[in-house]
Amino acid sequence: MYIVADVGSTNTRIARSRDLETFDEPVIYKTPHVYEEGIRTFIAHALELARSEPIEYVALGLPGALNTDKRSLFNAPFLGGWNKYPIAEDLENALSTRVVLENDTALVGLGEAVSGAGAGANIMVYITVSTGINGVRTVGGVIDPSVYGFETGHQYLFIDNEPKDLCDLISGTAVVEKYHIQPKELGKGAPVWDEFARYLAFGLHNTILHWSPDRIVLGGSMFNEIGISIDAVRSHLEEIMHIFPTIPVLAHSGLGDVGGLYGGLTLLKQQR
Repeated sequence: MYIVADVGSTNTRIARSRDLETFDEPVIYKTPHVYEEGIRTFIAHALELARSEPIEYVALGLPGALNTDKRSLFNAPFLGGWNKYPIAEDLENALSTRVVLENDTALVGLGEAVSGAGAGANIMVYITVSTGINGVRTVGGVIDPSVYGFETGHQYLFIDNEPKDLCDLISGTAVVEKYHIQPKELGKGAPVWDEFARYLAFGLHNTILHWSPDRIVLGGSMFNEIGISIDAVRSHLEEIMHIFPTIPVLAHSGLGDVGGLYGGLTLLKQQR
């Protein structure tokens, strides 16, 4: 029996799997930002899902950069109370299991590459635009190796003669800070959505030049019905792309809020 989980800065999703092909209905709960409470809550849910069965492996997605040994968080901007704690060790001791940690965006991207909108693409990039922004590249259904992981949302664009962090331009957090409302309150036809699509197109242009994918999957809350139009992103990207003859296929994510759980299944199969 296996446990797959996606710990977000707002909610945690956790589910059990018997075969690493499917998982039961996930349990969703508010993520405690104090580490001691958060780890106790996670352990309690994992034990309840296990129903006294031994847990062979746990896969856990976390919202930040991991240390190089992938046993703890180095920097989680929206879950800072978990930084530098021995997450993998604490879970292994409490659950008598083995634990593999991965960045949450990377885990969702792996899920999309194998079971979602990226299935069939050899080189796929997944980009999420939500509270923050991040991305991952997968090749042949495997997360690209790296030293510190990927933080594509913190690339700089030169806007109004100043370098601007992409996250500070188009993330959900940026909308709240600039307009003092939630993104959906901007309304479906607000001109700012096309501005965001253009900024994202420039960010994707950089990503395409660096990673040269054949498909880009876009996900996250900023691509909801009220949000950034993928068609608008595609139009802007086609306009600015002059280095390569075509742009990659752009697709909306297909796994919704449980992409990280599908990614956990794939990661554990690759670990065995």
